[in-house]
Amino acid sequence: MNFRRFCLLALLFLSQISISQEGLPVYSDYLSDNYYLLHPSMAGASNCAKLRLTARQQWFGQEDAPALQTLSFNGSLGERSGGGIIVFNDKNGYHSQTGMKLTYAHHLMFSRDRVDLNQLSFGMSAGFVQSNLDQSTFYTNDPTYDPLIFPSMQRASYFNVDIGASYNFLDFYVHATVKNALASDRKLYSDREPVNLRRFILNSGYTFGDEETILWEPSFMFQLVTQTQEKTIDLNIKAYKELDFGRLWGGISYRRSLDGAQFVEGNAVSDQKMQYVTPIIGVNFKNYVFSYTYSHLLGNVNFDTGGFHQITLGINLFCKAEKYHCNCPAIN
Repeated sequence: MNFRRFCLLALLFLSQISISQEGLPVYSDYLSDNYYLLHPSMAGASNCAKLRLTARQQWFGQEDAPALQTLSFNGSLGERSGGGIIVFNDKNGYHSQTGMKLTYAHHLMFSRDRVDLNQLSFGMSAGFVQSNLDQSTFYTNDPTYDPLIFPSMQRASYFNVDIGASYNFLDFYVHATVKNALASDRKLYSDREPVNLRRFILNSGYTFGDEETILWEPSFMFQLVTQTQEKTIDLNIKAYKELDFGRLWGGISYRRSLDGAQFVEGNAVSDQKMQYVTPIIGVNFKNYVFSYTYSHLLGNVNFDTGGFHQITLGINLFCKAEKYHCNCPAIN
């Protein structure tokens, strides 16, 4: 394979898998009972306040491989409002970013009583992100070196907002969110850096089955990046089993890019789309939550054979005495 084409293809996959320098990356951690990470309208939508800590590591053994840590908390603020906070640290090679988001959500309940779920929610997150580019090792005495490179740490901070809406009706849910809704001028890399970081996310699912045996939850998520027109889709299936000590659950997610890249393989030109499979397993023990996910890349061209590991730890706080009468794990 032509080395230049391989590098271009690898960079394309990296931009889709480890989407950096645009705020909180979108991985599969929302499936670990953490929809608030993606959708501000889910702040305070559950009958419990939720504290979640996640740690993600890609390509063990590779120096400066992408890594992400998030800490989030969300809960109700009175009868019809919710709030939350997210802090995160994202590192990818010479690039890194840290940020914080504050969220307010408002919930409209259309139910006839307090145990039927029919809720429309609106939410907005406002946050600051500091992006860093470590160019201290890029400098060279070669007179042809790139004049845009400065032998130091480059920093840029920016403000942005996420807005979204959610509708939860009994066992059905749908979420729609616009991330990075504002145009943000950072100029971390050059004066010609794009200011449009906007991303649209549509997420929906349905739960069915018998709570005394197994509950099934198929769902999907669609993403569109406005600037590059990159599109991806997640197809997910989860299963829940109630036990004496709590709830055991697991599932699998398949993510596929609807865009691709061409590369030379022998005497032929091949096409490959980014795709990976993510099995997930979790347990709720009383008010505590633990989950583990492993993502494995598919395709002939991969940067590394190692996968992506992620652990989520959580605790549910201030839970209401009576749950909604529905099979709705994200709410109950």
